[in-house]
Formats: sequence, structure tokens, C-alpha cells
Amino acid sequence: MKPSRDISRLIEIMAALRTPVTGCPWDLEQDFSTIAPYTIEEAYEVADAIQRGDLDDLREELGDLLLQVVYHARMAEERSAFDFADVVEAITAKMIRRHPHVFGDAAARSAGMAKGMWETIKAAEKAERRARRVARGLDPEDHGRGFLDGVPVAHTALTRALKLQEKAATVGFDWKEAKPVLDKIEEEIGELRAAIEAGRQAEIADEYGDLLFALVNLGRHLKLDPEAALRGTNEKFCSRFHAVEKALAEQGRSLEEASLDEMEELWQAAKRR
Repeated sequence: MKPSRDISRLIEIMAALRTPVTGCPWDLEQDFSTIAPYTIEEAYEVADAIQRGDLDDLREELGDLLLQVVYHARMAEERSAFDFADVVEAITAKMIRRHPHVFGDAAARSAGMAKGMWETIKAAEKAERRARRVARGLDPEDHGRGFLDGVPVAHTALTRALKLQEKAATVGFDWKEAKPVLDKIEEEIGELRAAIEAGRQAEIADEYGDLLFALVNLGRHLKLDPEAALRGTNEKFCSRFHAVEKALAEQGRSLEEASLDEMEELWQAAKRR
């Protein structure tokens, strides 16, 4: 087995890894649920490489993410559900269908993307998906029957909060501007403070969650993605903490040897840079 630029080689490798007896014991033990966390992790590593502007890492991480697609497709093929080619056909059909102004006839291309066309296309896709599921004997409402049930639970909590709020907003359940959300955040802080003072741990967790949800809502109204904003803050924290560590090392000292006041002074110095 040799490396190749052809996707078929990657599919062959995965098939070999999943072949009983001769395959890899670890790969053979996996199923959709055990591989799903790796899929999410690889997507985040792609995002991380992009944020760092590291195109060499991005090439590697995109390959890891592609492997996840091939892995899931192989497991589905083993169940006679679908294979990798079906995945490719489905996404190419969707992209062509959703861009009639690019792939349609001359009249469609010259007309451009008409207002409301996107929602019309999406509605048609939803009806087609429903009919396909019914034909296969599946529940037509694949994520449940409630209005918000279509928002995947596999999202990170911050992203799912954003998606839930966005979907609720489509039917008018939303504030019109950011200011009332700020008022809500202040209200939630007060409720969290009261729960902390009362020492009720379950209530503290509940109020803390409410506060996080309200903060996501504020970000949405400010046109900010909570995951992206928090990633930026995480990197800023790491950079400043590293500056503290470096400054101490230049003094011949470790983090463990420094007092909180000393670390705070170095932290403030790092902020001023």
C-alpha cells in the first residue's frame, strides 16, 4: 500500500483497517458514537490552524478531517446504508441545486440569486428529505417534533446556544437590540450572586448556565460568534501567561516559586505591551 493523491487510496486504506482479522484491532472496535468526538476535535484543529495562519498545519489537519468523513462512510457502507460515493454525490447535488445562478441555464445565470430563492430551495430540500425518510420507514422528523429539535446536540454548548437563539429569532422570539440583553445579563448576575450567597450548588449551576446563555445572546446581537470570541480570549490568556512564565525564567525562578502578587504584576506588564 503506497500513498497517493487519489481519494480512492484513502478509501482503500480505511477498508483495510476495518477488515476483520487482518485489520487494525482499534479501528475495528470503533463505531459512529466513539468516532464522533474525534470528528469534532479534528474540525477544531482545522479552525485552530486557520486562526494561526499555519497553512502547513492546515494541510495536515484537513487530511485528518477528511479521514473522519471516510471513516464514517466506511462504517455506513458496512451496514449497507451508504458509501463515500453517496456522500460526494449528495453534497455535489446540494451545491448545484443551491446555486442555480451559477450552474443553471442561461436565464437562471443572468437572473442571479433572486430574493427568497434560498429559502425556497431549502424548503424543497426539506420536503425531499422528509419523503426519503418516510420511504425508508424512518421518522420523518429526524431530530424530533419540536421547533428547536433540529439544532444538533453535538454542537459545543456555546454554539448550540447561539443556534437555538437564532432559530427562535426566525419566529420573532427575540429582543430587537442589544440593550435589553445587557439588562438581562445584570439580572442573571444578581440571581447568581443570590444563589452563591445561599450556598445552593444546584441553583448556582443553573444560574451560571443562564448567565452564559444571556452572554451568548449579547454576542449574537453584537454580531459576534461566541466560540470565536472565546478562542481569541483563550489565546490572549495563553500569550500573557507565557509572558509571565518567561519573565520569571529570566529571573531564574519558576511559576511555583512566585507569589500571586508577583505574577499579577508581571501579568499587568504583559497587558501593557
